[in-house]
Amino acid sequence: MKKMIAALLAIMTLTACGIAAAEQEARKIETAADADEFIAAFLGEHPEEMEGVWAFSSQMETALSQYGGIGGLAKQFAPLGAPVKIDPAYEGELRGYKLFYVPVAFSAASTDLILVIQDGVIAGIQPGAYSGGKEKTPAESEAFDSIELALPVPGLGELPGILTLPKGEGPFPAVMLIHGSGPNDRDETMGDLKPFRDIAEGLAAEGIAVYRFDKRSYVFSMALAADKTITLETESVEDAVNAVQLLAAQDRIDPERILVLGHSMGGNAIPAIARALKEAPAKACGFIMMAASPRPLDELVREQYEYLYSLMPEVTEELQAQKDAVFADLDRLQDVDALAENDAVMDVWSSYWKWLAHYDILQAAEEIEQPVLLLQGEEDYQVTMVDFGIWQEHFGTKANWQLKSYPGLTHVFMEGKKTEGQAAYAGNKKMDARVISDVAEFVNGIR
Repeated sequence: MKKMIAALLAIMTLTACGIAAAEQEARKIETAADADEFIAAFLGEHPEEMEGVWAFSSQMETALSQYGGIGGLAKQFAPLGAPVKIDPAYEGELRGYKLFYVPVAFSAASTDLILVIQDGVIAGIQPGAYSGGKEKTPAESEAFDSIELALPVPGLGELPGILTLPKGEGPFPAVMLIHGSGPNDRDETMGDLKPFRDIAEGLAAEGIAVYRFDKRSYVFSMALAADKTITLETESVEDAVNAVQLLAAQDRIDPERILVLGHSMGGNAIPAIARALKEAPAKACGFIMMAASPRPLDELVREQYEYLYSLMPEVTEELQAQKDAVFADLDRLQDVDALAENDAVMDVWSSYWKWLAHYDILQAAEEIEQPVLLLQGEEDYQVTMVDFGIWQEHFGTKANWQLKSYPGLTHVFMEGKKTEGQAAYAGNKKMDARVISDVAEFVNGIR
C-alpha cells in the first residue's frame, strides 16, 4: 500500500520491556540539537561510525543487529533517495516517552524520522508522516469552514481531527475518510502531497462536508507497536464506525447522508466497516473505495518489491540479499495460523496477518447494499489494474456499484507514471480534479 515502504523501514520497538543500561561513554539524546546531530550522522556518508557512540535500549540493539548494525539500517532508506533537506528536530511526548521528530525531504519521497527516547536512551527509530516542521492548523478559506473535532478512542484518548464544512447552516451530506496503511496523519501526508486535504477542500467546494482525523497508529504509535492483538479492525474499522456516530451528532450534518471513503488499505477496510455499521445506531448511506485491492496483502508486497527492483539500474548483491530476506519473511505467511502471538512478519504482529488471512473481502463486499463507488489509477504500481479487473469481474454488473479507472493517475490519484517508482510521489501536486468531481457527483446523487 501507499505507506508500505515506511512500514518496511520502521523498527517497531517493544516498549513493554525495560531499557537496558547503556555503556558509560555512550551519548544520550537529551535535546533537539542532539537529535539533529544523530540524524545528520545517520544519513551521512559513514553511519557505521556511529556504532558505540550513542546509547540504545537492549531491544533496539537486538533490532539493529538484524540489519547488520546502525549502518545496515541506514541503507534501508536507499529507496527514498538522497536526503535533500533536513529540518530542525522538534519535541513531543507520548505515554512517558520523549519523541523527537526530524522532517527529512529525500529526493524520491519525504518522511519524519521519529526518535523514541526514554531517559535519554534511544528506544526506537520509526518513520512518520512528513510534517515539514510545521504545526497543523485548520485551513482558512472563504469557501468553507474548518472546525477542530477530536474523535474519542476508548482506553487510549482522542484522535485530533478536522471537520471541513461548506459555508452555510446545512444540513450537509458528509464523507468520512479512512487512511491507507501505516501511521497516517489526517491529510494522509506523503512528502508534499496531502490527498485527504485535497479531498476535503475539493468536496467542501461542492457542498459536501468532510471529516478526517489522525490515524490511531499515528497518534498512539508506541502503544500499538506493543499491542500483540492488533488487527485492521482495531486499527481502523472501530474508529471508522465511531467517526460516523460522531458525524451524525453534528448540527450541520445530515445524519441520513453520511458516506465512508477509504483509500488503499482503508479501501480494503470498507466492506468490514459496512458490516460493523449494520450494528451501529448511525449508518452510512454509501461507500467509496479508492485504490483498494481484493488480493492478499503479502501478494501485493511481493509484487511491489519485484516492480521497484525492476526499475533499479543495478541490483547489487547486497540489495538482492535484502530482497531475499523480505521474501523469506513473507514465506512464513504460507501457514499464518502456525505463527505464535510473539511472531512478527515485516515488523507487523501475527494477529494483524491472521485477521487479514481470514477476512474474505469479496464476500463482505457482496453484502453491501448501499451504493458503492470504486476508483482506480491506471498508473498505480501498488494496487494495479489487475486488482481493478477482479473488482470488475465480481461487481461490474451490480446495480449498486460504479467502477471507474483514470489514465495517467497514480496510487494517490495524482498525475504520474508508474515507471517513476517512488519518484512519482515527489513534488507539489494536487489530486486530479476529475476524481474530486466524480466523488462529488456520486455523493450528491444519493438522496
